[in-house]
Parts: sequence; structure tokens; C-alpha cells
Amino acid sequence: MNPRQTLYSLVIFTLLSITIATATHGAAGDWVETPMLHKQVAAGELPPVYERVPETPRVIKLRGNGLTPGQHGGELRMLGVRAKDVRLFVVYGYSRLVGYNTKFDIVPDIAQSITVDEGRIFTIKLRPGHKWSDGHPFTSEDFRYYWEDVATNKDLRPSGPPKEMMVNGKRPRFEVIDVNTIRYTWSAPNPLFLPAIAHAAPLFIYRPAHYMKLFHSKYASAERLAERALAAGKRNWASLHNRMDNLYKFDNPDLPTLQPWRNTTADQSNRFVGERNPYYHRIDENGRQLPYIDRFILTIADSKLIPGKASAGEVDLQSRSLFFNNYTFLKKGEKRNNYSTLLWRTAKGSHLALYPNLNINDPVWRTVFRDVRVRRALSIAIDRGLINQVLYFGLAVEGNNTVLTDSPLFKPHYQTDWSQYDPRKANELLDEVGLKERNYSGHRLLPDGRPFEVIIETAGEDTEQTDVLELIRDNWAEIGIKVYTRPSQREVFRNRIFSGETQISIWSGIENGLPTPEMSPEELAPTRQHAYQWPKWGQYYETNGASGEAPDMQPAVELLRLHKAWLVTPTKDEREAIWHRMLEIHKDQVFSIGIISGIMQPVVVHNSLRNLPRNAVYNWNPGAQFGIYRPDTFWYETSESP
Repeated sequence: MNPRQTLYSLVIFTLLSITIATATHGAAGDWVETPMLHKQVAAGELPPVYERVPETPRVIKLRGNGLTPGQHGGELRMLGVRAKDVRLFVVYGYSRLVGYNTKFDIVPDIAQSITVDEGRIFTIKLRPGHKWSDGHPFTSEDFRYYWEDVATNKDLRPSGPPKEMMVNGKRPRFEVIDVNTIRYTWSAPNPLFLPAIAHAAPLFIYRPAHYMKLFHSKYASAERLAERALAAGKRNWASLHNRMDNLYKFDNPDLPTLQPWRNTTADQSNRFVGERNPYYHRIDENGRQLPYIDRFILTIADSKLIPGKASAGEVDLQSRSLFFNNYTFLKKGEKRNNYSTLLWRTAKGSHLALYPNLNINDPVWRTVFRDVRVRRALSIAIDRGLINQVLYFGLAVEGNNTVLTDSPLFKPHYQTDWSQYDPRKANELLDEVGLKERNYSGHRLLPDGRPFEVIIETAGEDTEQTDVLELIRDNWAEIGIKVYTRPSQREVFRNRIFSGETQISIWSGIENGLPTPEMSPEELAPTRQHAYQWPKWGQYYETNGASGEAPDMQPAVELLRLHKAWLVTPTKDEREAIWHRMLEIHKDQVFSIGIISGIMQPVVVHNSLRNLPRNAVYNWNPGAQFGIYRPDTFWYETSESP
């Protein structure tokens, strides 16, 4: 079995009962109380630890897995670039009903077990005695509230339940079996359900009902809701409810959580403090409740200053806004500020890729970009070898935006076709398209006489993209194309793409470059607005046709058909064949222009921090960057943070 194959993939159309190591409540002497909470326990403000954790907590076995049991205490300092980064408490906390382990298998976490029957019947058993961070019981009522009062409530979700909970346009049958058991039954297999729950930005299918009912018209009086909405500056109860209901955004400190750290800081702060959740469900083998670290401190800083701040010893763990070209600089500060700079392998299909906007509003540019010969020409006109040598010391992998060599789906030509540097062939392709005319500067002319001048837009968050684009600018000048770059803030950058204003954008490639046949190929089809080569097609899919544009290019339509077939295909061999067909289409059509992959991600870590792996895979999903390595098990060699 491939080590990255998810447990779900092993059970589709079969019965699976997923179990994990558990522990039952023992005597008080079997547990180690958290020093930070001693006073509250002694004063009767909190129950002792053996009453706070579930009856069957999740036991994290550290010995024998290259890790060591730790001690409580300390603060973990990290830097973010915007207030929205407070969601990293959720990403890195990585407490999920089910989640990925370091082999990229899906295993239970918050859930005590999940049974999957025929790939379509999911029975979830919760841990008896599990509590929210405010001490209120976490039960099946929290799932019922989400499904009946949120997901299917037209005022709160006009578009209906999340797409991961719909199969062939139909909702599941939801059942409360008992206080700790719920069941979802679909009419056909739902292979997207468990991966969505395990995601770095997860599908939360529960809510703290006892808290959210305060903001729901079904449970609170109209007068009281009107007062609360007015005080919060919201127009009605639904907008108020949605503002308070942010399990992922994590910007409501009053919202109970199941994560290892609870946010104690209001939105729009420059410093967010996450304090340990006293009712967290994981323990180590010595009876210590996790997390080991008392506080997670996230300070907001200019992204351009983060490498310098990391080098100055202002962080204990940092990866965001650090890039490979910072590595030499970061190494220089190690001895002076007692940290190490690790290099973790990234797992994106391409570290950086160009996205010609097939949904651009300008009809001339739309026609040009939709000609596959133009996209192929743009790709083979890039000297990836030069980029690799100049910027990455020759350590990167040159090629298309596709699966990586460690994936069982990898074939060499997926990576190499239409990615070999060949400016002569690129010129021939553009001439063949009819773009032969040039102006006095030697730049090609569009069919309407305008010069072939391309603006490549960036999110303006680092110099690495700018450095790559400078080399591409010179490459494309050789085939008669003039390149300009336009940096902007990420929100502006995305909105311009979504609205069809952008010609070409630069961003990272396929998120999961290490898929198995059992993992969804949705990234390869126009299923999401955030796919920058076809944002309006993706929006059309996400909104069930309510907005965006229906795909009108045959290869894109075929990708959607194949994705739909994967969702209902019963065998691994058929799913693998679908993956290969989709990868072939991407290789031939060059919908995105991959540049290089396999870049090493710098990770700055204080030398006293334990249980962080020296070598690891750095990926958003699956992986949640640090999440799968369980930051709740990180600890400091001394009881105080550095």
C-alpha cells in the first residue's frame, strides 16, 4: 500500500472501523496537572485534569516515534503578516474530527472512531466527556445544530450546504443516534467528506450550539437579537450569527473551540495570544495533558521585515514569509541568537507557476490565451535551467506544474513536455498562430494592432517572484513579447483575477504534488474560483451556476466530466486511469505554466524547542504546514520559553 494512501481510500464500498490508542480516567495520581492551571484548580475555578479530558482521551505516543515526552510551560513566538493570520492557531493546532498523520493517512482525532460503510454511510462516535474550551459538553447536539440550523438554513447559507456534503446534488440523511453518535448517509459514495474534514482549512460539521444559539432567530428573541446586531454593527441576525461563527477564522475570542490554544485577542490586533485550552482532548503517555506549551503568540509584521526579525531571534518557530533566498542570511544569525535554520522539502506541483487568465474580459486577449500554441510557446520560451542556477543553486526541479516524482501517479513526460527551453520553436508557434507582425521595437502585435505587452500580476509579498519574473522578462523579449509586472496586496490581486482584469498572474502551483489515485483530482478541473487560470469557470462550479461563466473550452469541459466520473468510480484502477487522463490533458494544454518545483522551505526554530522534525515535508494540504507534526507536542527543554 502506498504510505500516503488515505484510510478512506481503503474503505470505499467496504466496512471500516477506525480506532486509535485511548485511555480511560484513572486515579488522580495517574495524571500530571498543568502548572499554569494550578491556581484555578486549587480555587475550584477549574476541575482537575482527569475530569477535564474526555473519558477516552487521545493518547499521543511519543517514545518509539523519534520523539520524547515533554514538560509544560513556555510561549511559542511566531510572526504573521495580517490580522487574518490568527487562523494559524487553527491550522497549526490541527485538531480535527479526523486528520492526516505524517504518512498522509487519515486517522481519527477528535472523533473516537468513524465507521464507513459502502463509502456512503459515515457513523461518527465522539469521546464521552469531551468538552469545549469553556467546559460545556461537546455532543451530538453540536452536529445537529450545525446541520439543521446552519448548513440547511437559507438565511445563513443561501447556497445550501457545502459542496463536500452534497452527492449528485443531494443532501445526506442526518441522524442523531445518541448523545455521542451521529450518522450521515448519502445515496452514493462521498470520497470528499473525510479529506474535507482533515483539510488545513477544514470543513467544520459541528458548532458550539450552546453559544451560537444566542445569535439564532430560532432560539433567541427578536428583540434581543436586534439589540445584539445593532451593537455589533450588523444589519440582521443572520449577519450577526455569521460574524460570531468563525471556527476557522478564529477572530471571535468568545467562541468556544476544540483547538489546543484558544484565541484571547479581538480581531484587528497586531498581537494575538493563544492560551492553552484547559479541556483539550489529547494527552501524552505520562498523563500530561497537551499542549505542552502554555501560550502561542502571533505578532503581525511587514512580510519584508520577517526574515530580519527571524535572524534577530524574535521568533521561536517561523516559516511564513521566509524563502529559499533568505537561507544564507538566516544561517549567519544562528549562533548569535540560538536558533537553527532547517530546510524542509515542499510538495507543491510547482513552487511558482504562471496563470494565463482564460476568463479575461478583453476579447482579444481571451482569444490569444485560449490558443494552446500560445500557452506552449510561453512555456518553452522560459529558460528554467537559468532560473534554477541563478536563484536556487541548481537544487530545484525544472518542469511543468504537475505531480512530483514521489507520487505514484508520476510519469516523466508530465513534467518535461512543453517545458524544455526552445525559443526557436516558441517563435515558430507564435508565427503559426498569426502573430507575425511586429512594431518598430521588435515586439509582436496582437490581431487588433496593439503590441503584445503582457502584465504579470503578483501579490507583492516577496522579492522571489520579482527575481523570477526579471529572468522571464528577458526570455520572452527574445520571442517578441514585452513583460511588465504589477504587484498589489493579496486581496486586490485576487479580486482583479476573479473579475477578469488580469492577463497573467504568478502564484504557487498544484497544492498537493504527492497525490495517490484515491485523493481527489479536483485541482485539475475548473472546480474553484481560486484557480487563477479559470476563475470564472471555477466560480460557476462552486455556485452551481449562480455566478461566473460556464466552461466553453472542450478540454476544460472534459476535465469536469472526468472529475465527476472519479467521484463515482468504484475501483482504484479506474480512479488511477482518470487521474492519468487528467494529467495528460494538463500536460498537453499547458493551462498553467510551471517553472520549478522541489524548493526547500527554510524553517527557523529555537534550539530549545523539542519534537520538531529536522527533515519533513512542508505543505499546506495535506499537511497544514506544521499541523501534521503536532505542535501541541512541541516543548522547551527548560520550563520557560526563550
